[in-house]
Amino acid sequence: MTTKPTSLFADFAAATPADWRKAAEESLDGAPFEKKLITRTYEGIDLRPIYTREDTATLPESWPGLPPYTRGSDPLGQRAQGWSICQEADGTDATAFNAALLSDLKCGQNAVSLPLQPAVRLGLDPVKAGLPTERGLALTSVNDVDRALRGVDLSAVPVFAHAGVAAGAVTALLTAWLKIQGRPATDLHGAILADPLGELVNAGTLPVSLEKAYDEMAQLELKVRTDGLALRTVGVNAALWAEAGANAVQELAFGLASGVEYLRALNARGLTADQAAPRFLFTYALGSNLFMEIAKLRAARLLWARAVEAAGGAAAAQRLVCHGRTTRWNKTVLDQHANLLRTTTEAFAGIVGGCAGLQVGTFDEVIRPGDDFSRRLARNIQIILDEECHLGRVVDPAGGSYYVETLTNELAAKAWALFQDIEGKGGLAAALTAGYPQSLVEKTATEKMNAVETRRDAIIGTNLHPNLREKLPAAEACASGTCGCCKKAPAVAVEGSITVKRLVPRRRAEAFEALRRRTEAALTATGVRPQVFLATFGPRKQHAPRAEFSAGFFAAGGFEAVSGKSSETPEAAAQAALDSGARVVVLCSTDDTYPALVPATVQLLKTSVNPPLVVLAGMPATPELQKKFTEAGVDEFIHVRANCAKVLAGFIDKLGL
Repeated sequence: MTTKPTSLFADFAAATPADWRKAAEESLDGAPFEKKLITRTYEGIDLRPIYTREDTATLPESWPGLPPYTRGSDPLGQRAQGWSICQEADGTDATAFNAALLSDLKCGQNAVSLPLQPAVRLGLDPVKAGLPTERGLALTSVNDVDRALRGVDLSAVPVFAHAGVAAGAVTALLTAWLKIQGRPATDLHGAILADPLGELVNAGTLPVSLEKAYDEMAQLELKVRTDGLALRTVGVNAALWAEAGANAVQELAFGLASGVEYLRALNARGLTADQAAPRFLFTYALGSNLFMEIAKLRAARLLWARAVEAAGGAAAAQRLVCHGRTTRWNKTVLDQHANLLRTTTEAFAGIVGGCAGLQVGTFDEVIRPGDDFSRRLARNIQIILDEECHLGRVVDPAGGSYYVETLTNELAAKAWALFQDIEGKGGLAAALTAGYPQSLVEKTATEKMNAVETRRDAIIGTNLHPNLREKLPAAEACASGTCGCCKKAPAVAVEGSITVKRLVPRRRAEAFEALRRRTEAALTATGVRPQVFLATFGPRKQHAPRAEFSAGFFAAGGFEAVSGKSSETPEAAAQAALDSGARVVVLCSTDDTYPALVPATVQLLKTSVNPPLVVLAGMPATPELQKKFTEAGVDEFIHVRANCAKVLAGFIDKLGL
């Protein structure tokens, strides 16, 4: 006998979005819904707390492996071939690189990433060019290649290299080396990428004209096609923009503009979109904003398909293949092991987003070249996500998410609009010459930096919850690719080449790391960490919130907060502060009690033999009250809107640290 199944929920009325909204607003205790639950991103997108079927109702249905490839370029996604574990060994010595590479290939890595020195990417002599030589390999001869790749079977592993304007030369070196090994040139597969616009904005100028670089790009494409190499030859390194502080829309738009410029250049040299587009490989940075990064990679495929279609490319040519690289922008010198957590999230986003290849940076890459231990951890992040988390077993796991689908389309729409803006200025090369994209990124980077400095954006272990017992590691030169050496790298002055404003890589933690180095130096010199005394008033509930805030505020700059028994009078508070010997005193109480406590306490402190700097925890309610406290002797006010980094830098200057 069979029974008709009944719905377990038949007795309950279905809840509606309006029901949820009502319940959510009730839980906010009168706070505005939009203010509390809508998040404005750096991309100019308002993130809502919940998305529903209605948000995606107007979006066209899409499937993995079918145009416009939003859900992936392959019908089986990562399940077909997985992704290339494309770790990059640091260092400049080819022999040491070879040893690290062979070791890594035996431990799960399945691709070869060749880091090239800036001069090599520009086709210059690394010795004579005067460019940084502390990172990357100086591959200029077959002997150099032999030292770097000896013992590596290139028929078994793909090669990945950003080769700037020297892709043809690097490809020739690798095929010549294979010939000496008695191996066919077709063993070489993967991606040796020409990216003259990326190299232009990275170096500031090129040793050849763009037209000549495009000629060589076309010649390389024809060469590898004639030789039957399964090699991608055109690179779009959009990650450069993210490393300088760009938002996701800018990274997408400028990457797309670069790709379209290359398509046009190759078309002008006789290559159709169907011939050229399958040779492209895009590289994107992967940040910690998980859903934004997943949506970014999905939007990139949508945008590229639209551009190639407009260029006359068939559906097969519209597939975008991309490589992901965990970004250095958000990595820290302080609490460096927290970088492992960041790169894990970023790798997760890259895999779910559909990267064909992935590089996870080592947790210590902004301090020093990775060693066996840090490279192993970085590599194993990918292997665990594959072998233990089984991320590759589901095709487009983000597909169908109301949130991700909506965010993907919002990103794509904004990026397409910015791309058209660039096109309206004559294309990316013309826009770069005018400095337009660089100025947009600089503005975004400044906004992001300001959010970090005011601690609206948290960096755990740096501007939030720092560990003052941590010994600050010494940064080795050029370990991060964002050091002063790299930022000041001289442009290659060559007559006839265009010059643009360089795109300078940055890290958002730099301001706080600089503060910590200054207070660490004081600690080393005196044996005592700079201290601030928290002068607290009344019972705990009266002073604790602002005392705890103040301790965290100053800790971000390496100051140690000390305190004594809470005081009931200005006289007791001032005496306790002076007895502590601290050169900075923070008054911690409530707005209601400040008018009675502050002037009297400050007067006692400022008329002492060694008057300290006096700080008030909290922003006075009115400008008049702030003026009154300032006239009484308060040197600074700290509060949630204060620029923590700048305020602390001011204290360090005043203290002569």
